[in-house]
Amino acid sequence: MQHNYHTYRFLLAIFALFTLFACSVNKYIPKDELLFRGGKVTLIDSVKIENKKGLKKELQSLLYPKPNSRFLGMYYGLYFHYKYESKEKPRFLIRFLNKKLGEKPAYFSSVRTDETEDLIENRLQNSGFFHSNISSTIIKDSSAKTAKTDYKVQIGKPYHLSNYTVEVDSIDLQYPYPVYDAIRKSLNETILKKGTRYDLGAFKAERNRIDQYLKKEGYYNFNSSFILFQADTNLNDNKQYNLYLKLKVGVPEKSKVPYILDRVDVYPNVAKDTSGKAQDTTTIADVNIIQNRVYFKPKRLRSFILLKPGQLYDPLRSKYTSQRISNIGAFKFVNIQYKEVEPTGIDSLQLRHLNAVISLSPMTKRSLRAELQGVTKSNNFTGPNVGLTLLNRNLFKGGETFSASGKIAYEKQFGNKTSGSSSLQMGLNASLLFPRLVFPGNLYKYFRYSIPKTKISVGADYYKRSKLYSLNSYSASFGYIWNANSYVTHQLNPIDLNYVQLGKRSQLFDSILDGNPFLKRSFEQQFIAGLTYTFIYNELNDLQKKGKLNIQFNFDLAGNTANLFGRQKEGDSIKTFLNLAYAQYVKFDLDFAYHYDIGRTGNVLVGRVFGGIGIPYGNSKTLPFVKQYYSGGSYSVRAFQIRGLGPGIYNPANENNLYLDRSGDIRLEGNFEYRFPIISVLKGAVFADAGNIWNLNDHLPGGKFTKEFTKQFGIGAGFGLRIDVQGFVIRFDLASPIKRPAAVWDFEWKNPVFNFAIGYPF
Repeated sequence: MQHNYHTYRFLLAIFALFTLFACSVNKYIPKDELLFRGGKVTLIDSVKIENKKGLKKELQSLLYPKPNSRFLGMYYGLYFHYKYESKEKPRFLIRFLNKKLGEKPAYFSSVRTDETEDLIENRLQNSGFFHSNISSTIIKDSSAKTAKTDYKVQIGKPYHLSNYTVEVDSIDLQYPYPVYDAIRKSLNETILKKGTRYDLGAFKAERNRIDQYLKKEGYYNFNSSFILFQADTNLNDNKQYNLYLKLKVGVPEKSKVPYILDRVDVYPNVAKDTSGKAQDTTTIADVNIIQNRVYFKPKRLRSFILLKPGQLYDPLRSKYTSQRISNIGAFKFVNIQYKEVEPTGIDSLQLRHLNAVISLSPMTKRSLRAELQGVTKSNNFTGPNVGLTLLNRNLFKGGETFSASGKIAYEKQFGNKTSGSSSLQMGLNASLLFPRLVFPGNLYKYFRYSIPKTKISVGADYYKRSKLYSLNSYSASFGYIWNANSYVTHQLNPIDLNYVQLGKRSQLFDSILDGNPFLKRSFEQQFIAGLTYTFIYNELNDLQKKGKLNIQFNFDLAGNTANLFGRQKEGDSIKTFLNLAYAQYVKFDLDFAYHYDIGRTGNVLVGRVFGGIGIPYGNSKTLPFVKQYYSGGSYSVRAFQIRGLGPGIYNPANENNLYLDRSGDIRLEGNFEYRFPIISVLKGAVFADAGNIWNLNDHLPGGKFTKEFTKQFGIGAGFGLRIDVQGFVIRFDLASPIKRPAAVWDFEWKNPVFNFAIGYPF
């Protein structure tokens, strides 16, 4: 009750503060001025136009100036601007708030109703609505020192398309330029159908469509600005018009004919090839690979090039060639230039010629990267992490990339209520990436955007948790990575092997396993052999979109192939493969995030939903421990420690900060976060998280997934600071529980959880 009372007083104080802001704005408004509160456009439609809502929104956007922002009726941005302007030497806080939130006043004296009416009429005419009636009304409120304008628009009947034809300039009639036939052919795909309303925007879209069509047909020197539309409303009745497409007078001859490729030259090692040394030319499928030594095998490089002599110029084919070569990972720059061949004879009126030159600048062949990190986890584990990575690009002169990395990490658990244990982790991993399909072979013709890559990787890791156990794990995989387009990526590993060997165990760990047979079984599944697939749809790099999706779907199937060769000993219910107990399960999850840019630059709303389930079967009664879900921590529900939630409402009597049994078969989470800039590279965020995990069985009290799962979410909220330097993010989040899975709502603001992490959580 006392807590609610203080909350009420806090909210009341905030409301009073903002009310003070609102009231104090009026005294800053000059005596002969009124604040402009905007206005509205009312459409009077007697002709039943299509997309009336869209037209109204378009006309509404013409009203000028934009009124000052208000929140709960208060001009907070205007207040900070006035406070800043009223001081000779404003304090830091006022300077900061004005920079981030301040707005210059929008005065009614800046409003020109006659100009706005002209703008509305012009926009209506561009959309085919001629002879519309527009009137405006000014509404003033002297006590509030505000004014607004309302516009009434009586829509006129629009004109619709009757005929659409291509006209040839009288001068061009002397020569049979092919561009006119190409334009007529392109009209099979026109967006200007008979009956289409007169619309200037549609004409611009049609002009760009024709330009793109002609470019694909080889018209290298054509430009959309060469196209001219003329409308005639005199030859038809009932508000119909004829549309004529012409080329502007003075369009160059070279823009009226297509171009064909005569020669394609590729320089794979520009830094060396331009040094004046003798160069060798290897011609493969009519493409010349020119280099002074074999930096990149011509046979391998040819597969990435979509250009060849005899083709008409096609900018899309050029774009995909550049993209495919860039995806190899061996070149810093890819530059494709076209050189016009000097025309000869009358044939130049029908066809001209180009030579394509592809210049490639290689990346540094070898690189070594060292990383030193200090890690602090929400379960009070803290310690250093050292990593070393070696890269060797273009290893076999076919674009192959070899990577080898080693790491060592030590963490110690600190705190009054911790076990004080430590962990040591060491690992060696190596991978070889081929920028092509190693198996099943040459399928390049089926992939235009990019060629799938083949990745082979192996790894070994050692993990020791003091007072508990040590763990040796070995992994190997063979798979493919393919970018279907700029948004979609597929990752398929038809062979994915993991072998986990539990080493020395303490009496404490044995007692934990003996008390939890299902946990013990999850550690006994030493061998995991299966197939994994990941689908990624990512719009986050698209700067043109305000709303951006980021979706990841994972599928994991294990044990079916091993089961074909598995053997079962007499009296044993578990099959083995190569004397190893193997796991059988199917697991899939979906991670869905939506980023929406709002208002000012850097302000982003992010919503995220995660759902996943793993189902053991056959040789397994539970998922392997390394494949089970857990909830809580820096990338999950941040108000709870790592593995601090679930399963369900299960709450062990004596956790001892081990969390070994806090994992499950099902995971559901939801997150909402508002991100905003503070100053320079420092950014802030406020967020709320909810989630939990559950089991498919009831081997732990309260841990089974039931219809009551919606009441069992752990919920928390908090705020964070992020240092974002060109995409490298150091994140600090502080969050407190609002609701625990088995408890009622209670904001535990005195018990915050600190999270430190690298990168954004989603």
